[in-house]
Amino acid sequence: MFNAVIISVLVLVVLSLLRVNVILSLIAAALVAGLVSGMSLVDTTELLVSGMGGQAETSLSYILLGVFAVMIGYSGITGFLVKNLIGLMKGKKALLLLTIAAVASLSQNVVPVHIAFIPILIPPLLQLFDKMKLNRRGVAVSLTFGLKAPYMMIPAGFGLIFHGVIVDGMNDNGMAIGYADIPLAMLIPGLGMVAGLLFAIFVTYRKDKEPKSADAFNQEIAAGANEDLIFTKFHLLTIIAIIVALVVQIVSDSLILGALSGIVLMFLFQVVSFRSGDEIVNEGIRMMGMIAFVMLIASGYATVLEDTGAIDRLVASTAEILGDNMFMGALLMLSVGMIVTLGIGTSFGTIPILATLFVPLSIAMGFSPLATAALIGTAGAIGDAGSPSSDSTLGPTAGLGADGNHNHIWDTCVPTFLHFNIPLFIFGLAAAMIL
Repeated sequence: MFNAVIISVLVLVVLSLLRVNVILSLIAAALVAGLVSGMSLVDTTELLVSGMGGQAETSLSYILLGVFAVMIGYSGITGFLVKNLIGLMKGKKALLLLTIAAVASLSQNVVPVHIAFIPILIPPLLQLFDKMKLNRRGVAVSLTFGLKAPYMMIPAGFGLIFHGVIVDGMNDNGMAIGYADIPLAMLIPGLGMVAGLLFAIFVTYRKDKEPKSADAFNQEIAAGANEDLIFTKFHLLTIIAIIVALVVQIVSDSLILGALSGIVLMFLFQVVSFRSGDEIVNEGIRMMGMIAFVMLIASGYATVLEDTGAIDRLVASTAEILGDNMFMGALLMLSVGMIVTLGIGTSFGTIPILATLFVPLSIAMGFSPLATAALIGTAGAIGDAGSPSSDSTLGPTAGLGADGNHNHIWDTCVPTFLHFNIPLFIFGLAAAMIL
């Protein structure tokens, strides 16, 4: 109970729930982790700062992506989307939420752009959400589902990477398994996420919710929906810039180069004037700056937890008390995975850490390779949905909070944690015992 991971994650969760800024909460959690592990404040701070570089590329790409998204909004092309959807989706909340979940799902496998679509698609739709009296927490759940469930179950795009991390982690630690086995192992936990999504759409967020008053930013970005829109050459040039940015990103496997190419084309095409560059960049930083800094601090926090050995000690101490009870073993492994991932904020980064100790433990307790893969994959993913530092929650907040009317913790993290981690726990346990 006095492990640095447990204590620091509790600090992170409590401070976040008390509405302390997530950056300050992460810094406090990292300092607590260092102190509990016997390090000084100075050494912990230095370790925190040294580890921040691990997410520097991702953070820069998010900033540039925010700038590109603002440019697209200023072009007015999103007004066409909003105007058409207002008529098409009127009174069809469930269909809209399912559509958003489907679009988000495409971002993981078919067109692997991850959260890149959110700041482009969601802010112009905020006015539509308010007119429909749609609860934005339902939108957050739909977005997070699309950012997680596909890569858990489908071996394409980010899913292929995720499955590869599981395969490598298990093979490197003495349990042979192939790529073809992972989709089967992750099918049952993935169905848990489907159940959580459907419950959120058709039960939890079915009722109307009166919108908060929109600020000037929301009114400006959605103003095009109330005008008589004419398709101009600048709209066509904007579409070309979006396509080029997407192609460059996929070919180069770099969000930075993709966003930069789109930004440069928007200037060269004169869709946005060079004189408005400062205003555009400021708006882009306002939209995505928070997520960029959180990713930096989260990387430093993960470094503190790993370098102090706190994660290894947590998993090892868990193994000592398991005995040969397979059900309790599965339950505790999933619990450890949730605690670690809540703090680090990435299932991809958690898998190698957990596999090192979970594989020998699974072998000793008699779990099959499929059951072990299900445990490792679910344990890695189970805290990601509700983590304050996960891009699966930060991305939806960046889009839904563009007008300042969406709280990261209470409107994104808490709903996604409840609707996904509870069914992931249940279905993950079932997979471990069945497979």
